[in-house]
Amino acid sequence: MAIQENTSLLHWNYFLALEQDVERIARFVEFSSNNFGTYSIEMAHLYLAAASEVDVVTKQLCSMLNAEATPNNIEQYREVIKLHIPEIENSIVTIPRYGLELQPWSNWNNNETPNWWRDHNKVKHNRGEHFALANLKNVLNAMAGLFIVTLHYQRLSISGKRIEPPPNLFTPPANLAVVGPTIGGRMALFFKKENQ
Repeated sequence: MAIQENTSLLHWNYFLALEQDVERIARFVEFSSNNFGTYSIEMAHLYLAAASEVDVVTKQLCSMLNAEATPNNIEQYREVIKLHIPEIENSIVTIPRYGLELQPWSNWNNNETPNWWRDHNKVKHNRGEHFALANLKNVLNAMAGLFIVTLHYQRLSISGKRIEPPPNLFTPPANLAVVGPTIGGRMALFFKKENQ
């Protein structure tokens, strides 16, 4: 019996794994502004993993957008990405279950590094002094930032215009993708056409 193998959605699958871990946190810490300052070892683990994946995916996204670009940091990623995807800074990710809207790349409107990224570097390089920055607010923003860049990466790299399975917690920016049923009834994430 033969097995047919297609290209794996490696970055999408990694995002979904992190999303499941974030969902587990919600069983212990309510996702509300009253708890945005809550921090823990598990949140630090997720924060560092999400931000690290942002670094990996944005670098690859930059290569797809401009093959001659060789960006090595978040400021250089910003220059490439904003040129090709200017709407990214205004992209809103929602978490409807908790009534949350996140705009993780909004600092790019002022050509500044996102607050959650600066805090990530503090936690990464000096955790003892900045451990409290590994908090719920930064985890959610890092995950929303990862979600957006992963969506753009996947939209450019896959031949189809849908991904299965869709995210369970995060809802994509309305101008980028929607979640809906396939003809077979399974749910999927569908990319919108350019300029739609």
